[in-house]
Amino acid sequence: MEQSIIQLDFADEMKNSYRDYAVSVIISRALPDVRDGLKPVQRRILYAMTELGLSPEKPHRKSARIVGDTMGKYHPHGDSSIYDALVHMTEEYSLTLPLVDGHGNFGSIDGDSAAAMRYTEARLSAGAMTLLNNLEKGLVPFGPNFDESEKEPLVLPATLPNLLVNGTTGIAVGMVTNIPPHNLGEVVDGVIAYLKNPEITTKGLMKYIKGPDFPTGAMITNADDILSIYETGEGKLTLRAKTEIEESDYGRKNIVITEIPYTVAGNKSKLLENLVSLAKDKVFDEIYDVRDESSKEGIRLIVEVKKDRNIENLLNGLYKKTAMEDTYSVNMLAVKDKQPITFTLKHLIQEFVSFQEELYTKEYKHLLAKANDRLEIVDGLIKATDVIDLIIEILRGSDSIKQAKGCLIDGKTDGINFKSKKSEKEAATLCFTERQAEAILTMPLSRLIGLELLKLHQEGEQLRSNIAEYINVLSDKKELHKIIITRLREYKKKFGRERLTVLDNLAKEKYVEEIKEEELYVLIDRFGYAKTIDSASYSRLAEETLADYTHIISLKNTDRLCVFTEEGNMYQIKAMNIPKGRSRDKGVLIQSLCKSDRETIILYISAEALFESQLFFATRKGFVKQVAGISFDTNRSVIASTKLDEDDKIAGITPLNVVEAINPDAKVVLITKKGLSLGFPLYEASELKKTSRGVKGITLEDDDTVRYAAVAMPDCEELIFEQKKYDPQKIRNRKRAAKGQKAKIKK
Repeated sequence: MEQSIIQLDFADEMKNSYRDYAVSVIISRALPDVRDGLKPVQRRILYAMTELGLSPEKPHRKSARIVGDTMGKYHPHGDSSIYDALVHMTEEYSLTLPLVDGHGNFGSIDGDSAAAMRYTEARLSAGAMTLLNNLEKGLVPFGPNFDESEKEPLVLPATLPNLLVNGTTGIAVGMVTNIPPHNLGEVVDGVIAYLKNPEITTKGLMKYIKGPDFPTGAMITNADDILSIYETGEGKLTLRAKTEIEESDYGRKNIVITEIPYTVAGNKSKLLENLVSLAKDKVFDEIYDVRDESSKEGIRLIVEVKKDRNIENLLNGLYKKTAMEDTYSVNMLAVKDKQPITFTLKHLIQEFVSFQEELYTKEYKHLLAKANDRLEIVDGLIKATDVIDLIIEILRGSDSIKQAKGCLIDGKTDGINFKSKKSEKEAATLCFTERQAEAILTMPLSRLIGLELLKLHQEGEQLRSNIAEYINVLSDKKELHKIIITRLREYKKKFGRERLTVLDNLAKEKYVEEIKEEELYVLIDRFGYAKTIDSASYSRLAEETLADYTHIISLKNTDRLCVFTEEGNMYQIKAMNIPKGRSRDKGVLIQSLCKSDRETIILYISAEALFESQLFFATRKGFVKQVAGISFDTNRSVIASTKLDEDDKIAGITPLNVVEAINPDAKVVLITKKGLSLGFPLYEASELKKTSRGVKGITLEDDDTVRYAAVAMPDCEELIFEQKKYDPQKIRNRKRAAKGQKAKIKK
């Protein structure tokens, strides 16, 4: 057998294949159709349920059966994705109008997952029928399924703007849709307003559709941005939980969360866990207790606040650090004519109305054809009753139904035995239609009763009246719109509810941390491991224990630890970020706290002490200067402490208090690597900005550098140069050596 090899460019093949895949995901899986607001999997589930006869008045059926039918006939993409879509359509906290009525454990707003499909049951909800009614009338196009063994609707005959009412979310290739749910009554009013005035503006529509209305309620705090979102189809909404303040025991107060943001729907337990962890970790010292008192009556999350604390400030903090306030990104993307398009509010309503005009036109054409067909039969039966004796004579004289039918339709009398020539002559004048002839031949004798004849005449009159009405609706678009409006108002009356989501404009208030001030001690050992202990614990430590720490810095828990390195950087670490520990705890590497893995630390000082000090800097190349400590006051976690040449480093930094800095007898002492020394008055080292290099303090030979630098006071009798530096490379080398030693001992 000969094989043909096709030469293809790899890049072109990848591009074409990926494009085909992307289009398939966009059109056939992830994005909703603008007409019925459904993704393909949702549409197929609802159609499969219709085929199974699972209407709202019928018993529930196992979800596994529904999923099996959907997967086997229409959606061959895995049972888990189909079941997830089915579960989503039952969620009252996700949809304004759930499309599936679930029986059993379908999950909860807390985040509990649904039971396996073999344990749950489902049927269509009353709301789903607004999308499925008249499906049998041929109002929407059908197409072959994946293996062309079945037919499926390409769109459902939705007579309710499902895309706006229930919203949707989906992620496709390179695009995402996120349409928020709206209040059904408001959307109906908006559609009616558009039908009455197609020139209505977005602002005019917003008199009816005020904004999204989430099933979970809560608040939208940037209501002024909604107009822009509706006009562009894109934007962001800020959602905030609804809260109440209640009195509690012992003078405490409770923050009661009664409604949560829509973004937390199906994840309420995570919000609760977040609140508990913030209280446990003392992020919010004001919180006394957190508990969940939710029930069937509604959500009730309790945050109990300590006595005499600022509740409004705490609320601001909770909005900032928890999902009690969240952002919902709106992107009104949907598919129209197999193209993904970002729609505005008005365009969505336009598309819905256009689809309704098409549906109702087809429906009334269907009704008109059906009424005409029935009228034809009714007229035939009425006409037949007038000559019933002749028809009986024809039937009795005919050899076959075909012969009798030919006489009724075309007046053919050949071969039929008549009682008289008169009857034969009258029979030759008969001209019933084929449909009428069929109805006459199958007409029961009970039709000849007087009352039945009266009913036929009444039915004929009613049919003529209906036909006139149908023709009027089809010939006048205003009449068609009246029919659409009537049905929409019926839906509003049946499914409408009050708005749940409050629309407001609220500024974001800043949270001021309420921290109880206390004295701490930062203990740093020779390997650079740091921890903090409170003053009470510090006072109980023995001198032998304190001797193990090369640096002990006193500071408040509201303060920061400032770390200066040889490389000319200053790092700031919040005292509360340094873990608390006991005397036997190892602590955390200081390098990991300030993220300076390759730098050698030469000075630790609290920010409070730093700002009240004067710093003397000396570099290895002999540059010196003084810098006011207050110039290092910054919120940044790392800054350059001085300017250095490319091959220069800081040899020493000496913090001086106010008295020491202005002492005229204070001397600078510099000692070089070769053992040379130089002393000069401190005041000769000029006070400069931290961004300056400094002035020349000592002239060095080419291969010499300043090794030590210090400031000596007049009462100083002995100056010991011992720079307590933490060199990470040396520590790493020591650890490697220790590991090697342990390996030798094991061998």
